[in-house]
Amino acid sequence: MLIMKTRIQKLLVGAALVGAATLVQAQYQSQGFNYNNNGDNTCTITGYTGPGGAVTIPNSIPWTPPLRVVGIGNQAFYGNSSLTSIAIPDSVTSIGNDPFGACGNLTAITVDAANSFFSSVDGVLFYGNQSILVQCPGGKTGNYVIPAGVTNIGGFDGCFNLTGVTIPDSVTSIGDGSFFGCTSLTSVTIPASVTRIGFHAFVYCPIMGATYFLGNAPGDGGFVFGDPRRGYDPVIVYYLPGATGWGPFFSGVPTKLWNPQASALGVTGGHFGFNITGPSYTVIVVEACTNLAQPVWLPVSTNALDGSGASSFSDPQWTNYPARFYRLRSP
Repeated sequence: MLIMKTRIQKLLVGAALVGAATLVQAQYQSQGFNYNNNGDNTCTITGYTGPGGAVTIPNSIPWTPPLRVVGIGNQAFYGNSSLTSIAIPDSVTSIGNDPFGACGNLTAITVDAANSFFSSVDGVLFYGNQSILVQCPGGKTGNYVIPAGVTNIGGFDGCFNLTGVTIPDSVTSIGDGSFFGCTSLTSVTIPASVTRIGFHAFVYCPIMGATYFLGNAPGDGGFVFGDPRRGYDPVIVYYLPGATGWGPFFSGVPTKLWNPQASALGVTGGHFGFNITGPSYTVIVVEACTNLAQPVWLPVSTNALDGSGASSFSDPQWTNYPARFYRLRSP
């Protein structure tokens, strides 16, 4: 078999031959990118060994004729801590599973504006019309608010510094391993719109003590919070009164009815206050507003319920307002 090349390439995986002249698989490297030649003048990026930093994926690889970069393979950049940003060209039409997972220093994924298959908002990668979140960069910090209109969450895998995520009620599915290894995530609220949570969706989230579900029990993709082989993360699933499908356990972790209530309202020592009762050892946030017609709710206190499920709240600022209203919510 004669293979003609006019440029020097590094052959990483040898060609396998069937009969006398059939090339089954060959993987090459160019400019720090590993890639597969798809055989139709296109190629798929399968790995990266370059210096890192701000990396731009080329829209073509030197060859005769040049190979158009149309794909990014499964976990192509997975675990690469040298990346700080990644730019995807307009030529890419397919992206595999978890391509930029566990890249702890990656703060932004951008997409060429001419790409009609993928896009990015605030450094987060989306598919097409932004209904599917493909990947959040691992370097994201603080709380991330998923845009309204997103229906499926593909992966926050390895977002080690993400402390919270706000999921809109447009989301119907949380994919396999979506929040795998989010070690700083403290809690998450699942909207009633979610009908399925995937396999290992919240595994290795060691300080996420609570997950709050606003609707009926979703489909269980299996071992959502861990599995018997390695143990379960110390999480409790809370659900609301009237929700259906809930039992004493969900995907192997205990469930509790989340029904905090306020009682014994009054003024003590010049402070307005009340008692809070609810599930034991839960955290309740008290919010207040001054106008129910156009409410702006602001947190005024965070109360940890004791083993008997009780705590007390007092508001030393209540005399500063002609009227003040209160409500209870999860963290």
